[in-house]
Amino acid sequence: MDITIDRESGEPIYRQVVREIQGMIHSGALPEGFLLPPERRLAAALGVNRSTVLSAYRELKALGLVDAHVGRGTAVLRAPAPNQGVVGTPWRQLFRESVARAHDPIISDLLALTERRDVISFSIGLPAPELLPLETLGELTSELLSEVGAPLFLHCPTEGHSPLRQTLAQWVAVRGIRARTSEVLVVSGSQQGLDLIARIFIDPNDTVVVEDPTYVGALQSFRAAGARIVSIPVDENGMQTDILASVLERERPKLIYTLPTYQNPSGAVMNIDRRRHLLEIASRWHLPILEDDPYSELRYDGEALPSLKALDEEDRVLYQSTFSKVLFPGLRVGYLVVPPIVLRQLVLAKQGADLHANSFSQYLIDRFIQDGHFASHLEKSRAAYRRRRDAMAVALGQDPSLGIEYSKPHGGFYFWCRVPDGIEQSALLANAAARGVVYLPGRACFATDPPEHFLRLNFSHATEDSIKVGVERLLDAVREASGEIPLPDADWPTTSPVV
Repeated sequence: MDITIDRESGEPIYRQVVREIQGMIHSGALPEGFLLPPERRLAAALGVNRSTVLSAYRELKALGLVDAHVGRGTAVLRAPAPNQGVVGTPWRQLFRESVARAHDPIISDLLALTERRDVISFSIGLPAPELLPLETLGELTSELLSEVGAPLFLHCPTEGHSPLRQTLAQWVAVRGIRARTSEVLVVSGSQQGLDLIARIFIDPNDTVVVEDPTYVGALQSFRAAGARIVSIPVDENGMQTDILASVLERERPKLIYTLPTYQNPSGAVMNIDRRRHLLEIASRWHLPILEDDPYSELRYDGEALPSLKALDEEDRVLYQSTFSKVLFPGLRVGYLVVPPIVLRQLVLAKQGADLHANSFSQYLIDRFIQDGHFASHLEKSRAAYRRRRDAMAVALGQDPSLGIEYSKPHGGFYFWCRVPDGIEQSALLANAAARGVVYLPGRACFATDPPEHFLRLNFSHATEDSIKVGVERLLDAVREASGEIPLPDADWPTTSPVV
């Protein structure tokens, strides 16, 4: 792809890149499906900043000439002839800029992949389908239909089904969280909780502090709200609160977002000293903390630590959890524990989103907990996931010469791995997909300037046998990306893997 840049021209360089590529698309020199060079590679070839190429690619996407997906790269779309103009409504140019930036298709791509049987997926955090208590679900459904009947499928309060809210207030008390029923809001999964929090707190250009790396869905919600994101590094002991303290000397964020227990994606656990330090910092600067806690029930070894909410004496921690990681993710039930004044605003926002969470799901979850099934299911799940975690650790460690760095998590769903710096992530992702295994590229989990050498592997969804086979395929992909072995002949997609 031959692009000529005139540095003496008054035209911005990114516009020159747009014009050159647009011309090649219209002339047919770049056919439909052609993959444009990765941003870093083209930037290096042109001798410009990566942000220049990124701006050019965004402009081309807005014009409807290219599309981009994580793992596939940026591909040319079918373009109208130059003399025809844009056919139909130019939808891409009408979307809000913050929405266009925020809605990376990676999560929807990963969810779509769960339906494929020809790929071993380490990419998305789902419970093992064979562990779901379907027989118990059927029995409880019959009981509820007989006892409750039609109200199962009618509206319920926006705050949530009242008996479930009471049950949840009692359930979190086991974690040391003091909560009244009036402080519990049932939401349609924790992703909606993030969206609602962003709606009521974040105005465009407000600052949000997150961990680096962090949950990709949180980044999407905050970006969609137009937030400016400031990231704080994470090590094996969680968010580095000393760095946070220094950052707050010059930043005034609206919110601090953290996953202190079995952090997604790193698996880190914030130690007790940092938990207390974080609360002290938030108190000093009068900041709310959103504690996202989807994994604390999934502890396989190590010490159990109190949640931030349990340690909070000033009622400034907004606590969020979900049932999607341990029980029937398709039911879409999560919950928030927040001060009543915050809950009232969340209820107003939720009314505009979906009125209330699924009524039947709420009845079912409440009965599942009340009858003691949830506690026994958790015990069974922990044992199974511990074995799968151990199986992945053994598989990853079979060839130390590859230079893959990782630590075995004490809980949660993920291994956070680092591959040698010389391996290009896009090549590794394509090589892995060619062998029938996919994962989450680590760059999706960073707010700014994402490094290329991290990847996240989920161990909960695949069986122990599949974990062994999938990791072997991944290690072969690393060898191929390192130039040690050739790419195999296979029916897997090589230029546009779905991840």
